[in-house]
Amino acid sequence: MNNDDYKKLLPTLPKEPGVYRFIDKEGVILYVGKAKVLKNRVSSYFTSINQQKNRTRIMVKNAHHVEFTIVETEADALLLENTLIKRFQPRYNVMLKDDKSYSYICVKKERFPRVFITRRIIKDGSSYYGPYMSKNRMRIILDLIKTLFPLRTCSLNLTKKNIDAGKFKVCLEYHIKNCMGACIDEESEEEYNEKIAQIQNILRGNFGLVKRHFKEKMVTYAENLEFEKAQKLKVRLGAFEDYQSKSTVVNPMVKDVDVFSIASDEKFAYVNYMKVVNGAIINAYTQEMVKNLDEDEKDLLEFTIPELRQKFNSISPEIVVPQHVDLENKELTVTVPQRGDKKKLLELSDKNVKYFLLQKKKEAISHIKKQTSAERIMRTMKEDLQLDVLPLHIECFDNSNFHGSFPVSSCVVFRNGVPSKREYRHYNIKTVEGPNDFASMEEVVSRRYKRLLAEGKDLPQLVIIDGGKGQLSASFKIFKELGIENRVQLVGIAKRLEEIFFPNDPIPLYINKKSESLKVMQHARNEAHRFAITFHRDQRSRAFTQTELTQIQGIGEKTAEKLLTHFGSVKKVKVALQTELAEVVGKGNAKKVKEYFAEKETK
Repeated sequence: MNNDDYKKLLPTLPKEPGVYRFIDKEGVILYVGKAKVLKNRVSSYFTSINQQKNRTRIMVKNAHHVEFTIVETEADALLLENTLIKRFQPRYNVMLKDDKSYSYICVKKERFPRVFITRRIIKDGSSYYGPYMSKNRMRIILDLIKTLFPLRTCSLNLTKKNIDAGKFKVCLEYHIKNCMGACIDEESEEEYNEKIAQIQNILRGNFGLVKRHFKEKMVTYAENLEFEKAQKLKVRLGAFEDYQSKSTVVNPMVKDVDVFSIASDEKFAYVNYMKVVNGAIINAYTQEMVKNLDEDEKDLLEFTIPELRQKFNSISPEIVVPQHVDLENKELTVTVPQRGDKKKLLELSDKNVKYFLLQKKKEAISHIKKQTSAERIMRTMKEDLQLDVLPLHIECFDNSNFHGSFPVSSCVVFRNGVPSKREYRHYNIKTVEGPNDFASMEEVVSRRYKRLLAEGKDLPQLVIIDGGKGQLSASFKIFKELGIENRVQLVGIAKRLEEIFFPNDPIPLYINKKSESLKVMQHARNEAHRFAITFHRDQRSRAFTQTELTQIQGIGEKTAEKLLTHFGSVKKVKVALQTELAEVVGKGNAKKVKEYFAEKETK
């Protein structure tokens, strides 16, 4: 990707948290990153390119486009990034070699269930909540649960038989009031399970009753003048209210589902698909479709869902959709969630598809504005230059040489007023010796348009020659020889006063310096000059490093460059007098050069 690609991408980037993916032209993910604000983060790859590491610059250069997925929070972005990196192992990401996973709070499936932190999810019927990025946040939640609902922390096998047999004794936790003594039958299973139900409500985010309980206890502490206890409870309540008990991105309770949502306008419909496997979003894709007049969103979903499932090889037994759909696969469970984890996944998919629709509308508006702007400029240029047609295709030529050495020429192409860089061409001058701009222009213009005519390609509407009357006349001579003088408008632009010359017209045209059409012509002229100079420098550099002169003992690259710059070629250096050489590189070096060529002739 380059800055032109970035300028097109910039208006479509959202100012929301999410995950972005740099993808190459083969569709391979090169890099996955997370962002608190997608627009700011992706922009940094292009606006701070000189501050980037070389590896990052290469990655951006190799990328063909950028895709992104919006999520609810920065924490969700971190989780989705982790999931995608582990699944796709992008080349430019630092791999998670240890396969690190995040922590969960487990409510163990057992008599008198324990509540504890774990990294392992075991399919034994236990309930898992999370994942959590912050251990401190988990500790706060567990301390809160411990304060509100004292539970056992031991791993004793509390069967009714063992308790009735009196096999257990209370521990320190019982004596400091952190456990109610279920092991000695001082707390019933029913009372204990009621606390577990409330704890699960907390972990699911259903904590309205718990908050009310907190506030009542705070009031009680305050009335009893126990302000320190009330303040501690207030701090924990603040942390509790700020807590996000579960993630919509990775949730082990959701298993394998396909999530679909749809958004549409008058002409197009977009279906977002999120593939969830083992509770993790492993893929996200948005399908664009052209709408027929009689198709509603239900019809489009019924058509698209099987196509997308087949495309991504999905065997998920359940789909989550915003409305009921009738599918041929009757074994497939169709869920239209009203609340809970699946509802949050559907909301996330819906958010992405609506943003995708908004992005497409912005692109369409931007395209219309650009077209309108380009058309206006082309019409202005047509009027300024008194052309018969709009100059939608413009070509501009420039020459470059150094005292006649390494003569080259360039041709740049503009379409709709903007550069078409893939069509730029450069030329080595083959038939002209010495500094002769007129002859060089004749050669390159002839080569360019002979080839276009031979290949049957379209000719430009306007050709600009960087130079005054001489270069213009030389080019017009070629136009007449090729018979295209009436098919293509030829003009010359002189740098000093920005005069526009026409063939066979001695009086130049002066265009308003603020005119948009003049700015386009100046842009084309500057591009042709830049492109020619760059190629000329490359040729000089290549010649100086590869010349035979550097093979002479005692003659380095700088001395060789002086000789080539002055004489123009090795052949001319070879036939030059020793006194002529001495004037350029000194007597010693002149002697070495003459002796080298004299010895070479005798062999």
